[in-house]
Amino acid sequence: KVHEKRSHTHASDEEKKVNTRKHKAEAEQEPKKQKIDEGGGDDNGQATNANSHVADVAAEFEKFCRATREHLSIKQMREILEANVRDSSIADEAVVPRCQDILFYGPLGDCPVCGGTLEFSDDGYHCQGAYSEWSSCVFSTRSPPRKEEPLNIPESIVKTSIYDMIEKHRNPKSRPKREISASDKPFAGMMISLSGRLSRTHQYWKKKIEKNGGEVANSVIGATCLVVSPSERDRGGSSKVAEAVEREIPVVREVWLADSIEKRKAQALDAYDIASDIAVEGKGVALNQQDSTVVALETLTAELKVFGKRGVHVDSKLQDEGGKILEKDGLLYNCALTLCDQGRNLNDFCIMQLIVARENHLYLYYKKGKIGDSLRADDKLEEWENVNDAIREFAKLFEELTGGQFELWEREKKIQKKKLKFFPIDIDDGVEVRSGGLGLRQHGVAAAHSKLDPKVANFVKVLCSQEIYRYALVEMGYDSPEVPIGMVTDLHLKRCEETLQQFAEKLKYSTETGIQADALWADFTQRWFTLIPTTRPFPFRDYEELADHGAYACEAIRDINTASRLIEDMSGSTLDDPLFDRYVKLYCSISPLEKEEDDYKMILKYLEKTYDPVTIGDISYGVSVDNIFALEASACPSLDDIKKLPNKVLLWCGTRSSNLLRHLQMGFLPSTCSLPVPGYMFGRAIVCSDAAAEAARYGFTAVDRPEGFLILAVAALGEEIQEFSSPPEDSKSLEEKKIGAKGLGKKKTDESEHFVWKDDIKVPCGKLIPSEHKDSPLEYNEYAVYDPQQVSIRFLVAVKFEEQDVEYDTVEPEMVQPEA
Repeated sequence: KVHEKRSHTHASDEEKKVNTRKHKAEAEQEPKKQKIDEGGGDDNGQATNANSHVADVAAEFEKFCRATREHLSIKQMREILEANVRDSSIADEAVVPRCQDILFYGPLGDCPVCGGTLEFSDDGYHCQGAYSEWSSCVFSTRSPPRKEEPLNIPESIVKTSIYDMIEKHRNPKSRPKREISASDKPFAGMMISLSGRLSRTHQYWKKKIEKNGGEVANSVIGATCLVVSPSERDRGGSSKVAEAVEREIPVVREVWLADSIEKRKAQALDAYDIASDIAVEGKGVALNQQDSTVVALETLTAELKVFGKRGVHVDSKLQDEGGKILEKDGLLYNCALTLCDQGRNLNDFCIMQLIVARENHLYLYYKKGKIGDSLRADDKLEEWENVNDAIREFAKLFEELTGGQFELWEREKKIQKKKLKFFPIDIDDGVEVRSGGLGLRQHGVAAAHSKLDPKVANFVKVLCSQEIYRYALVEMGYDSPEVPIGMVTDLHLKRCEETLQQFAEKLKYSTETGIQADALWADFTQRWFTLIPTTRPFPFRDYEELADHGAYACEAIRDINTASRLIEDMSGSTLDDPLFDRYVKLYCSISPLEKEEDDYKMILKYLEKTYDPVTIGDISYGVSVDNIFALEASACPSLDDIKKLPNKVLLWCGTRSSNLLRHLQMGFLPSTCSLPVPGYMFGRAIVCSDAAAEAARYGFTAVDRPEGFLILAVAALGEEIQEFSSPPEDSKSLEEKKIGAKGLGKKKTDESEHFVWKDDIKVPCGKLIPSEHKDSPLEYNEYAVYDPQQVSIRFLVAVKFEEQDVEYDTVEPEMVQPEA
């Protein structure tokens, strides 16, 4: 049955009325527009006057700031902040601009998003409140609300010589309005320290810094940053640099000053960092401050620090001394905690373990720091004589960090997230695949000693290797070596899925716009990256990002966890045929097809007809077939069972290599949530396509790893099939009734070339041609099935993606003849 859409050919009477009103309003406004245009000179005059007023206010404020700095102490400024219920516990250099702001412009109003307190900092006004227990409010503005009431002035200030100037601004009617523009002074509120021989004299930079709103400090104590010459790297750093590093004060290149002045905005200090690799302890550059490609190379080969619930942290140095996690009364004393709070610039982890090692000595290992900056983390190993005392200390630390009780969490998994507190990552008892999978050196030996068919052995070897899972986590950005995200409990995975589903449902009915909508997305972002930590948390902003980095990533991590449990620990000897052992656990028969077989030829034709090259930059990638395997998975209905169902179609399914073990062992699972984007627009469905090109989008992940896999499955669409050229308004009714759905893409396969395979199974094989649905959100047709028992995986196609039409310069350079 075709989904019917209401025709929009004829406008209703009401629509005509609306159009008439609109045209009438536009007609009435036209003369006014003409008049305004003719009076453009007056506008220029008004703009000039406005600019002059802004300049006058800025000059008056600068004079006011000089006077307050001269006549008020830091202690007195703190008293003013306290008297007006502002945060006074901040550093000295932050007290001054915050106090000057409210004295001159008036007390700040509340945050329009959460009702929290707004505070002034370098680049504007930021909310200090909480949006939820998971997230701080991220609202910021350059033009904050102000309270129409007098400022509270402490008695000690009344007696100062500057009181009359302050009193002048107490009256709300006499206060000027402050709007911080992007062109404001870039170093406003900053204390900058200079060190060593720079390309310009210190006096030159002092004038520039002060002209652009900053101050120059002789000492690094309390400084925003220390500016040095790049040659400091070669010299190893002066004593001033060493002190700055020790105090965790950023040390940046001189060009940071020039760039900030040129761009009229203080540039990110991390981008100009010079001291990370000349630090006193020789610590390297943090992962979260490096280029993402450099991070990928580093984390691909990085040793996983904790392989599972019984894994002793590598940095404790006790794993090689027979160290084991303390187990007492059914509890394993090992936990990983994370906290992502973008409003407070927090993205932290904490590992706590009680370890028994060195002839039954007991140690408490504690490591806490920024995710991606493990080398600068607080790292402690303490020996304890009494087990009960150590357990009490462990429980105390857990409660301080999370606000919950360790035993209640471990036994019943009950914990309530609290503001600015960590949340536990529920590690499972097992070995994460990045630690337990086959290493590169084991590949050849493992396949050579297997009784499996050589082609099958090589295929299983790929699925059991660490490499594909490391690559998958790197590509998704969930590759921190501190947290074994590939070995967490089903409860934790369920919590992640529920968080995603609840947010998707909230978005569906939300009417929030503007800053309220931004806050909604920010809250989810902080929840998500607390549950699934990353070195580079970014703000989710739209459905595409939610699908790619939320839903799809959640499914991939779920499947990697399944792989970890099936592969277990293969790091030992490979002489006992571990590949055959894992193959048996799949409960899936895998048989290579010969090129002469009809099924092989049919699949090759289907692939060639429905494949479009994948384009990366200026290069297109074609596809070639390495092997084709026939599958019989016990988790899927057999071909005999699927034959009995109506409307059977042989379709392509895209998958990462890292998802395959899960599919083969347990069959397909429906999508985690419903989103109005390809792959998720039909809700919690199993989605396939009649185009190999669509499946290849999932199978092809990187140009440096051209191998991939495509799945062919028979899907029984059922008696009733609904067609859609746009996302369905209500996918839940489709889910409940288990009605087959077809999404109509911009391209379709030529129906004149379709044919029937075994037992009335349709193969929509045909050349890809434009469809009549040019405005569809889908590039190719998608088919949705809601019951896993209506899908049977039949074939696996191992492919290689290859560059097309690339010409390489093979001309040898001319030899230059030496002069006689």
